[in-house]
Amino acid sequence: NQLRICLMNFELTDDQLAFEDTARQFAQQELAPNAAMWDREHHFPVEAIKKAGELGFCGLYAPESAGGLGLSRLDSSIIFEQLSMGCTTTTAMLTIHNMATWMIATWGTSEVKDMWCDQLVTGDKLASYCLTEPGAGSDAASLKTKATKADGGYVLNGSKVFISGAGSTDVLVVMARTGEDGPKGVSAFAVPANADGIEYGKAEEKMGWNAQPTRMITFDNVKLDASWLLGEEGQGFKMAMQGLDGGRINIATCSVGTAQQALNVARDYMNEREQFGKPIAGFQALQFKLADMATELVAARQMVRMAACKLDNNDPDKTTYCAMAKRFATDVGFNVCNDALQLHGGYGYIKEYPLERHFRDVRVHQILEGTNEIMRVIIGRRLLSDERSVL
Repeated sequence: NQLRICLMNFELTDDQLAFEDTARQFAQQELAPNAAMWDREHHFPVEAIKKAGELGFCGLYAPESAGGLGLSRLDSSIIFEQLSMGCTTTTAMLTIHNMATWMIATWGTSEVKDMWCDQLVTGDKLASYCLTEPGAGSDAASLKTKATKADGGYVLNGSKVFISGAGSTDVLVVMARTGEDGPKGVSAFAVPANADGIEYGKAEEKMGWNAQPTRMITFDNVKLDASWLLGEEGQGFKMAMQGLDGGRINIATCSVGTAQQALNVARDYMNEREQFGKPIAGFQALQFKLADMATELVAARQMVRMAACKLDNNDPDKTTYCAMAKRFATDVGFNVCNDALQLHGGYGYIKEYPLERHFRDVRVHQILEGTNEIMRVIIGRRLLSDERSVL
């Protein structure tokens, strides 16, 4: 029998191991020691994000021509996983900033790129992504915020909700209607966050993600320069969906990293905690629980990385795989954090331990970047829409 060569390599390259190590060190030194305090005090750690920018973490997959590192989505996922082990919320904000930065660097005019890219990729300026509206959540194509042509530019009116970083960032990537109803009438703009006519609502009181502000944004006759349009009119919804393919990989990765940290804490606790005269790690029922947590977490990680590769390779089914990875990894991440809390008993429920924070922070991952119910819609439509082979 001839030896068959397997072309699928699950091992990380030397470069990827170096990225992973750098991110791990940053998470352990800058994020983990402060995460509980940032959560407790609802502090948005801008300075920590700037330090992340010094390492290139604010422009991971922005093109090198715009000052970014130009890494693959797989490479970026490896980095985000390590960062989220230090602070879920701050890492999630970094992923949103990276997505918005990539959109500006990819589709922005030369004027917009000159205005923003140099400072976005270093973290000196921060970006928010503005798609969701009070009446347009899962049905994003029905958005009502409107940009009307006037005086050689546009006038923007409408509102956005649940915008991460709103009120504390510098540029907003805004999806607005410039034409007909539906997805073909949506365009994208890079709007300075301090433009006249922009108002920010109160910071929402949330279950988790307390280390970043979430606010409503209202646009009241905001004048937009024509050069702030990203790409061409009518391309905004397509851009938004392309951004969300990567965004789903990113948030899935944050779930994997947070769950890995929760698993690590639970394992250590099981070795230290004694009941009935021995460490609880000696009880087979709890060993089985830990084994299932680890097995599902490894499966989630591999699915996320496969989806990232599909996105990097522009696979025809990349959107479906990103939806699969987001649905599976965020569900697994939440379950692992919940089980890790349960293994701590009453101690898992108090803030002295990080488990309740992990539990609160990952819960929203099943909602944002497209709810997990919408992920199932995407997957189901792909399976039933044509006669291509099953995934």
